Amino acid sequence: AAGEQGGFFWEFSGLLAAAADRSGVMRLTPLQTGGSVENLAMLRSGEAELAMSLADVIAGTPGADDVAAIGRVYENYFQVAVRDDSPIHSIEQLAGRTVSIGAPGAGATVLSERVLATVGLADPDALRRVERPMRGAATELAEGRIDAAMWAGGLPTPAFADLPVDIRLLDLSAVVDALRSVYGTAYEPVSVPAGVYGPHPGVTTVGVANLLLARRDVPDTVVADIVDLLLDDPSSLVPAQAIGSQFLDAQSLIQTGPVALHPGATAEYRRRHG
Repeated sequence: AAGEQGGFFWEFSGLLAAAADRSGVMRLTPLQTGGSVENLAMLRSGEAELAMSLADVIAGTPGADDVAAIGRVYENYFQVAVRDDSPIHSIEQLAGRTVSIGAPGAGATVLSERVLATVGLADPDALRRVERPMRGAATELAEGRIDAAMWAGGLPTPAFADLPVDIRLLDLSAVVDALRSVYGTAYEPVSVPAGVYGPHPGVTTVGVANLLLARRDVPDTVVADIVDLLLDDPSSLVPAQAIGSQFLDAQSLIQTGPVALHPGATAEYRRRHG
């Protein structure tokens, strides 16, 4: 269970599937989905054996004990974009505006609501919420049909990288501190360089780890083979949009927080690195 085309999960899953094809040890088939929430539901139902998910949405999801981590693969950047000509310059100024909070089934919608709550916009009437896939949100933002788009992805996220208008990201420095005070270290401040999407300044936004997950009933040998894919040629698994923090090394892969590693992953990391 991967994610939306034009998003981070989808791109990484495709690279992982290609690496599996080259290795000849298995075939991985990425499934297009709305994102983390839908992916976790597909794991629970057995529609998928593997899934990508933002780390922050796993703990509160029904059946979370039935999934295990293969590794912490990358950092996702939560981003709030407006058109460069917009009068909106802070997250508080989204009050009364039309805002895409993410795609249906995406983990970004959970984080969007948490971010809005930190600035007093939790009330359903505080702004007009719509749920759009990344490409739809990007198009509507460029055309002025929505005032802002919220999503989690790499830098730059392809769906937003080549729009006919310049966009800029809102700085979320204060939001990060508020989120950490409530939810702990699942969230961390990350820097977005200037000019990623146009002539905008650098900003601080919210970082949250991406985990590659497996159902607990996936055989240990299969999970061990996937660990080998992650370790043997990590440079081939770096999406073009992943210019931020890279986690594809042995030390960071095992830092999966409250989500326990799959026994097959634990055994293979120990075999490879002690």
